[in-house]
Amino acid sequence: MATAYLDHSATTPLRPEAVAAMLPHLTEHFGNPSGSHALARAARAAVDEAREAVAAALGCRPDEVVFTGGGTEADNLAVLGAQRALGGSLLCSAVEHDAVRRAVASVGGSTVAVDGRGVIDLDALAAALGPTVTVVSVMAANNEVGTIQPLAAVAALVRERAPAAVLHTDAIAAVPWLDVAAATAPADLVSVSAHKFGGPKGVGVLVVRRGTKLAAVLHGGAQEHGRRPGTHDVAGIVGTAAALTAALAHRQSEVGRIGALRDRLADGLLEAIDGAVETGVLESGADDRGRGAGRRGKVAGSCHLLVPGVDQEELLLLADEAGVYASAGAACASGALEPSHVLLAMGLSGAEARSAVRFSLGHTTTEQDIDTALAVIPKVVEQLRR
Repeated sequence: MATAYLDHSATTPLRPEAVAAMLPHLTEHFGNPSGSHALARAARAAVDEAREAVAAALGCRPDEVVFTGGGTEADNLAVLGAQRALGGSLLCSAVEHDAVRRAVASVGGSTVAVDGRGVIDLDALAAALGPTVTVVSVMAANNEVGTIQPLAAVAALVRERAPAAVLHTDAIAAVPWLDVAAATAPADLVSVSAHKFGGPKGVGVLVVRRGTKLAAVLHGGAQEHGRRPGTHDVAGIVGTAAALTAALAHRQSEVGRIGALRDRLADGLLEAIDGAVETGVLESGADDRGRGAGRRGKVAGSCHLLVPGVDQEELLLLADEAGVYASAGAACASGALEPSHVLLAMGLSGAEARSAVRFSLGHTTTEQDIDTALAVIPKVVEQLRR
């Protein structure tokens, strides 16, 4: 049976460059980089080299790179660490990943509304900003619907109306698709996660620009200049640097190839499934179902659809049995699939949100994957509607 993995927004297979870089550090080079003997010094040198490569890819200095245990920790360190250092109040967009949204809520912060595409409402942000706001978090691209946020415009508003605030951006969903160094340049804090661009799971990066106040949220050793204690995952860090370097080297060609595959998948499903609606698309330059040029405001790997009359959990279960692996893009709570907070913030009803399916493409996606999905998904929908 042919299978199609279309859940790259959840995790992406390791790039060969990452595997090759990691293997020696999983076997012979096992030293703790915090030590002083030869094995430890070799491990520390590997971490330092990886730090330089990551800094070059993200457009920052090596001493601004903080390695963490994943994207969630990077987001929490950014939001809670800045708030701990600065006090004051926090704001984030209503469509942030829970690693940001719940961290902001935990210290009494507020969310800012978005429009029907999931783009932050700049007027609402302007109204919410003020001298007491010290931390603002707006993601570079949304992990569910793929919408790209106007980060430069957000930064301009923050500098004007809350000049003492730091700006954080969760760039985890953006790295494979955008010039991330340029896109995140206006931000003081930038989070990325290795396994979303072909690196290993359990490794994240937080860029902390010089002059940005940040307090540690964990207690322990003095690693990462005291900003994130704990023994370094040397193999994971080396693999992250290799994957990030490879992702950026191939980004332009992959965006073109994968964007074309995404368009074929989305257009094919919209044509084959009566009533299907594509989310996050621009109205201008698109036809009445949001195709073509309307996708220019989304990242290339994102195909997010509403399938009226079909429950997403049932659709995904039958698709899984037929070899197509996708997701709802929503969290599970108490064994029941809850409506996505992202879609609710975009103005969709609970019923509409429960009909949403996220197909996300990545560096290993092929024409055969799209063929398989186009053959399977319409049949599954037809079966469920009967």
